[in-house]
Amino acid sequence: MTRHGHHNTAKGPSQRQLRVGEELRHALAWILERGELRDPALATTPVTVTEVRVSPDLKNATCFVTPLGGGDEEAVKTVVDALGRARKFLRHTVVQKVNLKFAPQLHFEHDTSFDFACHIDTLLHRPDVARDLAADDDDDDDEGVADIANESDENA
Repeated sequence: MTRHGHHNTAKGPSQRQLRVGEELRHALAWILERGELRDPALATTPVTVTEVRVSPDLKNATCFVTPLGGGDEEAVKTVVDALGRARKFLRHTVVQKVNLKFAPQLHFEHDTSFDFACHIDTLLHRPDVARDLAADDDDDDDEGVADIANESDENA
């Protein structure tokens, strides 16, 4: 229970978690951009750090990454495995860039949000959905014209 007797079950990340996550994301992106990692899997593939979620105690961070331009499942797995192998180096380098009391443990996962967005985009461009959306737009346009006509009648 909180101070005022309310239960807060759908609590999101705190402002501090969001701020630290964003700082970690910037530091990781900077490290990957400079090419400080010697792993051949990372040398040939540019990597995008899309999000970093930090635990409430700021001791664990889940980093969502994806190869630039997508890639197949094998390329994604190779990149995530390579980042997992470089976890200690990345942790050490991130701590030098971001001033934190504790160095968070870094965990790397593939970011599937782009795949999901592509799937939604594909669904929205299907002919039957486009037809339904066009019908809704026509109905909205007709209602808007009728509303304008009613307003001009009332003002006259």
